[in-house]
Amino acid sequence: MTEPDLFAQEAVVVGQPKRSKWRPYRGPALAVSTVEGTPLAEVTDIDHTHFVLARTSGEVVVRIGKRSWFEPFQQFGPVRFHFTDGADREIGAAGARGLIKSLQLSLRTEQGRQLLLTRLNPASVEWRLTETDPGSGGPPPGILGRVTVSTVDSWLGLQQYVVEMTPRLDASERRTFVASVVCLHLIRRPPGEGSGAA
Repeated sequence: MTEPDLFAQEAVVVGQPKRSKWRPYRGPALAVSTVEGTPLAEVTDIDHTHFVLARTSGEVVVRIGKRSWFEPFQQFGPVRFHFTDGADREIGAAGARGLIKSLQLSLRTEQGRQLLLTRLNPASVEWRLTETDPGSGGPPPGILGRVTVSTVDSWLGLQQYVVEMTPRLDASERRTFVASVVCLHLIRRPPGEGSGAA
């Protein structure tokens, strides 16, 4: 059976796999699937600063490296994510700054296109992908994509992100977008910390 193309989908779901509260969880940090539930890829946490997004076939899609200030100043400084492919070529980046870093991520694609993933407000469950800042006071930016988060397990607080992509994004830009949603989750739910989300 042919594996669905991860970046040919109009929408994918990035989420924390289900697990038991009573047993140690040893599966992937995140799973990527079609909206219908067909598995597409998994994210493996290597050491809390390096992550690998790989297709279900095992092919590496993108490696994500996280850089931030050391504790106790980490919450005040910027956080940067660098994307490389299976051959260790740089293919993009993402970053966030400020006390509430989940409000906006700045993205750079493999071709150098600058994008912004912006939360509508601190309480919103939606982020929009645009080329200009929605709060800049200029004309409303065209929406290139959308991310909607929900809690799929209230007991454990497991998070799920529906990632919608428009035809205005090519395959490499979709790769950056999906990788940035992984980064967004890592900002909201830092590995090894509690279940509180921002």
